[in-house]
Amino acid sequence: MRKVRRAKVLGWRWRSNPLRRRSDVLEAWIVLAAWAVAAVASVVAGIVGARIAQHTVDEDRTGRRPVTAVLVKTVPGSGRDVVTGIRYDRVVATVRWTDVRDGRATTRTGVMNVKPTARPGSTVRVWTNAHGRLVAPPVSAAEAATRVVLAGTGVALVAGATVLTCGCLVRLRVQRRATEKWGAEWEQVGRHWGHTTG
Repeated sequence: MRKVRRAKVLGWRWRSNPLRRRSDVLEAWIVLAAWAVAAVASVVAGIVGARIAQHTVDEDRTGRRPVTAVLVKTVPGSGRDVVTGIRYDRVVATVRWTDVRDGRATTRTGVMNVKPTARPGSTVRVWTNAHGRLVAPPVSAAEAATRVVLAGTGVALVAGATVLTCGCLVRLRVQRRATEKWGAEWEQVGRHWGHTTG
């Protein structure tokens, strides 16, 4: 048996024909509006998301400052996994540095990861936040740009998908109402025929 291939006619909902229903035209407008709004919303949301991410990254980078600290001691065995015995390229160490804020010097200590070759008494570079606590080094310019691009793209995709999903739900509602109306009209026609099948 040969398959019958149905030809798709682009824009059939826009063309005037006796079988076209009002709901068909309404569906066409819903699809067009959903795609247009999704495109605009994606661009706007992507730009806003990227700007917020850029602001966050800039604040994060400017809020950290480098300080020279003295290595006090390393934790023995911290450079090796207890279970597997695998050696790491970093060990846990206690460091001490002088935090100068508002003309006052405060000696602080903290814990950070250093190279296994670092010895007590040697100096290491650490990063502190606005409160003088140890923090991770700021992200590089390349990593910051990657974060901004990913944030903007992610927000744009979510915004576009949300709008398209809402448009799809509205379209399904219109289709359902049209089907219910068609069913009610079909029942009325069936009464005039005087009998029902099945």
